[in-house]
Amino acid sequence: MRRTTISLLCLAVLVALLGSCMGSKLTSTSQGGEVTGYGTGRGFTEPTPYGMVLVNRGFLNMGETKNDSLWGKSTPSKEISVDGFWMDETEVTNAKYRQFVMWVRDSILRTRLADPAYGGDETYMITEDKNGEPVTPHLNWKKSLPRKPNEDELRAIESLYKVNPVTGEKLLDASQMNYRYEVYDYVTAALRRNRFKPEERNLNTDYTVNPNEVVMISKDTAYIDDEGNIVRETINRPLSGEWDFLNTYIVNIFPDTTCWVNDFTNSDNEVYLRNYFSNPTFNDYPVVGVTWEQANAFCAWRTDFLLKGLSGQARYIQRYRLPTEAEWEYAARGKDGTEFPWENEDVKNGDGCFFANFKPERGNYTKDGNLITSKVGIYASNSNGLFDMAGNVAEWTSTIYTEAGVQAMNDLNPQLEYKAALEDPYRLKKKSIRGGSWKDPESQIRSVWRSWEYQNQPRSYIGFRCVRSLASSTSLNAKGKRKK
Repeated sequence: MRRTTISLLCLAVLVALLGSCMGSKLTSTSQGGEVTGYGTGRGFTEPTPYGMVLVNRGFLNMGETKNDSLWGKSTPSKEISVDGFWMDETEVTNAKYRQFVMWVRDSILRTRLADPAYGGDETYMITEDKNGEPVTPHLNWKKSLPRKPNEDELRAIESLYKVNPVTGEKLLDASQMNYRYEVYDYVTAALRRNRFKPEERNLNTDYTVNPNEVVMISKDTAYIDDEGNIVRETINRPLSGEWDFLNTYIVNIFPDTTCWVNDFTNSDNEVYLRNYFSNPTFNDYPVVGVTWEQANAFCAWRTDFLLKGLSGQARYIQRYRLPTEAEWEYAARGKDGTEFPWENEDVKNGDGCFFANFKPERGNYTKDGNLITSKVGIYASNSNGLFDMAGNVAEWTSTIYTEAGVQAMNDLNPQLEYKAALEDPYRLKKKSIRGGSWKDPESQIRSVWRSWEYQNQPRSYIGFRCVRSLASSTSLNAKGKRKK
């Protein structure tokens, strides 16, 4: 009897210890053995990201529901629903994109300052953790760059610049501004056909599983060759492990400032070529000359930059990305689903003031008060709190362009995505752009208007803005306040 009492006492102590270690929800014995659920910690409340607004989940008849009377073009339409997301309230500006460029410059400089060829200051790299254990070498951003560089440090700094042999002008060497990033493809990894155990690839019990079946996987990779050139490859190989879903990219991220002269023949735009990205006067203007590939690199960097400043529940934060074509149109049309980001079909108010920066008449760019782009946010926002969703610059989306458009998509969070390999036909590299620009007429700045550009083509009239999926289920109540 005494032994039984001791055993029961030990069991009670063990249960109490387990309860204290695993969380208070493991106390189902006090609920008469009923399943009461398990949860630890407090619910995650996602703070509003800087410069972003919440676009609440909802429904939209995406596309044009009637033929375009001006162009005679029928835009595919479909009833769709999208989840809520954060969206930049303005297009990414020159100043914000320049921060990206300067970060890449400083990362290259820190790497060189740690190189024995430039003095070998190893404190610019972290090779051990706080316990002295070796870690993958990475940059030490806590160490400041030299204010009064010595001879070796000065050589490292000067190696990032080039001098025009004719004019003597010293400029940042754009060819060196290469950003390397990695993206884990969760969607491809989740596909049943990519399970590591063959018996899990098909749940149909009438199907005989071939245990020796080889699953081929495609992944993107990139490296710098001995001549300093970026080499991009899409590798096809048998599925071997989780690393097969990790894609590596190296992108030269400096905007193509020559787009101002390449986009317009017989036009004197040298002043924009030399000033638009570098002159502080244009800090708050939308960045242009950025390809779809560079815009994706910015999103990856912005994600990494954010996560390094967070801890704890940061694992719930979703990555920055380009909006899908459906998300973009849903956000642009506002809470009432209007054809333009404003309430009616007029492009100016009763006082004759225009609602957006576009080309009101043939050859007359200045009638709306602008010649080229304008500062972001100078026109009124739409009902979602988003600025310049019509005109100023057209915007990249993540969606591949097809004539079928939304008709080929799902009606739940619709998207058409294709990661074109370098060797793919050029026609497969078309990406959808939305919103129209400063050089487009009224019909092309409507929220439903669809257009496209090749993913590696920079333009003086295409920019972008970022979105971020919600990390928690959030919506708005009738008064416009956030609720869970």
